[in-house]
Amino acid sequence: MAVSVVLLHGIRTSATMWRAQVEALEEAGIRARAVDLPGHGTRLGERFSMDAALDAVDAAVDGLPGPVILCGLSLGGYLGLHWAAERGHGRINGMIAAGCGTTPRGAALAGYRAIADVIHRFPDQGAWLNQFMIDRFIPVAGREDVTRGGVALDVMGDGLRAMAAVRPIEAISRIRVPILFVNGRFDHFRMEERLYLRAARSRPDLPPSWSQLVVVPGASHLVSLVRPDEFSRILVTAARTAEERVSAPLAEVSPAW
Repeated sequence: MAVSVVLLHGIRTSATMWRAQVEALEEAGIRARAVDLPGHGTRLGERFSMDAALDAVDAAVDGLPGPVILCGLSLGGYLGLHWAAERGHGRINGMIAAGCGTTPRGAALAGYRAIADVIHRFPDQGAWLNQFMIDRFIPVAGREDVTRGGVALDVMGDGLRAMAAVRPIEAISRIRVPILFVNGRFDHFRMEERLYLRAARSRPDLPPSWSQLVVVPGASHLVSLVRPDEFSRILVTAARTAEERVSAPLAEVSPAW
């Protein structure tokens, strides 16, 4: 049975960041849909809220036929885990969480929010700094993908406030489908990746192969943009494996990711 893939972007970017992955999936004959979350891309100007973001995932998942794999990066990864726990039961067949290996909480989140607030007060709301970071850390081939859908300069405050309510470890414990964590080797958000993996592997009555971690060499936080070919291969392989798993759901040990 053919599997579809839903892709959730990071904060301040848009669905266009997934261009390389959408092309690779479609070339492999796999349906793909990249979502614009509230306040981003085609929805620039809207306020970001958790409920509206979850509704956007609902619409994307329900709008695709057959089994669905949900894949999110950074903000999209945290949101995907939260959605899968809160609304995803029986609606998806796998979760890929990338660049979201540190729980947004406490002093670190407060500091991040304070920095974002200061940057937002710049005359250009941080547009120059955002472009500098893109030019510094994203390969040339992916830079236009980051900005083509627009840059959501107004979304940081609402987005970070919403993330304060997310509890990834607790969410992972309630997800009953395979979870694959994907992080870049140099991702500053991977500090708790082993804790996340242990939480996934502690889920009762699930095969060990349903909880895995892949670390992509040479990649940083935006792993799908820094190493697009490697990330695309991970997605295509995950989709193919999910097809095998769905076709034999009663197997005692389902195929690994």
